[in-house]
Amino acid sequence: MITRKTVLGLLIIVLLMSAASALVYPMLPERIAIHWNAQGQADGYGSRLNAVGFLPLLTVGIALLLLFLPALDPLKTNLRCFRREYNSFVLFFAGFMAYIHFLTLAWNLGWRVDMTRALAPAFAVLSYFIGVLLSKARRNWFIGIRTPWTMSSDVVWERTHRLASGWFKMAGGVSLLGLLFARHAFLFILAPLILVSLSAVVLSYVEYRRLTLLGKD
Repeated sequence: MITRKTVLGLLIIVLLMSAASALVYPMLPERIAIHWNAQGQADGYGSRLNAVGFLPLLTVGIALLLLFLPALDPLKTNLRCFRREYNSFVLFFAGFMAYIHFLTLAWNLGWRVDMTRALAPAFAVLSYFIGVLLSKARRNWFIGIRTPWTMSSDVVWERTHRLASGWFKMAGGVSLLGLLFARHAFLFILAPLILVSLSAVVLSYVEYRRLTLLGKD
């Protein structure tokens, strides 16, 4: 279920994002950087109004979608087993978006931080939280590693998520290397996540085939 603490936490995060936007709006240039390439160089711009309002609105939209999706799941009973971890993840996601928003505002106020490098710790914590969520997740249609093989067997689901949980946590550790190797920060952030995600899909198939051969499926 959605708790009052979750809703209150989400509200506080969005209000902080909105307050920051309103506070610095008069000091921002008319043309604002909103996208950076792999080298941390600004390569996309937008209007001042759109830039300060987009991320807060996007955060609200995605967070509300994540909060209410479980109610539509035919396996909602399983979701109740890890709803606390799921609610915590929603709040962290909102905090992750707020961090990006504050970095964007700061950069456009003249603080020329290396954006790609600054994102490394945020993605590291995000990967870790994904690992925690996967370790608790039970079979459902919206959250987790949902392949034809995990959705066909509770055993495959549990084994896949148990191993993938550790992989995502390790990917978070690798992301932190982006702090040390700024020129390759983007590679350290995305490559582990892509590799772990693809490996989890392959793992689910291997586990399913193994169970099938053993006649346990």
